[in-house]
Amino acid sequence: MEYLSHSVSETEEIGARFAATLRKGSVVAYRGGLGMGKTAFTRGLARGLGCRSRVTSPTFTIVNEYSGPIPLFHFDMYRLQSSDALFDIGWEDYLERGGVCAVEWSENVVDALPEDTVFVTITRHETEDNWRMITITGGEIA
Repeated sequence: MEYLSHSVSETEEIGARFAATLRKGSVVAYRGGLGMGKTAFTRGLARGLGCRSRVTSPTFTIVNEYSGPIPLFHFDMYRLQSSDALFDIGWEDYLERGGVCAVEWSENVVDALPEDTVFVTITRHETEDNWRMITITGGEIA
């Protein structure tokens, strides 16, 4: 699936609609550089999953948890050097808790991602700096 977002609010809305395709235990791995809209997409994802808390980037905490009918576990792997550190913080426990795991900077821990991971790639549009191309691939989407 491929989407064109013209704004942060559209990126959030795409995330909210996408949440309806996920199931408990889904892993969503983001690809995209700084400022591409990964956290904005996650805000929408949280809303779509029924999580009501304010979503912020977990850069300094590694993971933020948001309660809802389907909980959201929002990881930021920017500062991790390998998947070994991910296992040290209980990655396998999060996978078994019945929520959705959203992973920013997934490139740093690709070997720890399950086979059915859904990849969300967010890139800048060719001609419009504020527009984003959002491409969703892989996984088992409900």
